[in-house]
Amino acid sequence: MKFIKRFFRFIFKTLFGLFVFSVVIVVVFKWAPVPITPLMVIRNIQKTETNKKGWEHNWIPIEDMSTNVQLAVICSEDQNFLKHHGFDIKAIEKAYENNKKGKKIKGASTISQQTAKNVFLWSNRSWLRKGLETYFTFLIELIWSKERIMEVYLNSIEMGPGIYGVEAASQYWFKKSASKLSKYEAAAIASILPNPLRYKANPATSYIEGRKSWVVKQMRYFGPLNYPKRDDNYE
Repeated sequence: MKFIKRFFRFIFKTLFGLFVFSVVIVVVFKWAPVPITPLMVIRNIQKTETNKKGWEHNWIPIEDMSTNVQLAVICSEDQNFLKHHGFDIKAIEKAYENNKKGKKIKGASTISQQTAKNVFLWSNRSWLRKGLETYFTFLIELIWSKERIMEVYLNSIEMGPGIYGVEAASQYWFKKSASKLSKYEAAAIASILPNPLRYKANPATSYIEGRKSWVVKQMRYFGPLNYPKRDDNYE
């Protein structure tokens, strides 16, 4: 009986400790740059043909990122990013119905979910990872602003072979700072995000050229980029 009590006490203390640690690390990254992500480590260990040299990752503040690239990834990846609380319910329902019909599987991950996965978790699909992704998405939406989520996302996401973050991607693909990206250059980078190890932003294939044109059109329709304040009410 004592063993069972000790066991459950140990489990409770462990889970509580992990909970406290997760909150603390999210609070720290509300201000501090994210120096490394699990994917960077995993890719470096794999040392694939497309990535033999480690990684390039140059953290920059969001003020040094062209608004073109911020808008491009919103239009390409998550057009309801400024409205939702981390989860796009309509997109999830649409993906569920589509997948249930046996069509090509489509995801519904928001920028917030991708940020949570990139910064705190591993990339392999599993129910455990999906559950933790939901938890961390809730935390960053609660503690960070939308602008901070975008800043971390654009500094952490994989954008090429061994290329992480928009500054490294801008230098790699276009030989210029992320602050100087044009609409079409930003759209090209956003267009390869579904599979940055397969696609190239420059020179772009016909498929990426088509996606790039679509993203630029969506950017025109979307209008100016205005991040909501913490006390604003999102839909």
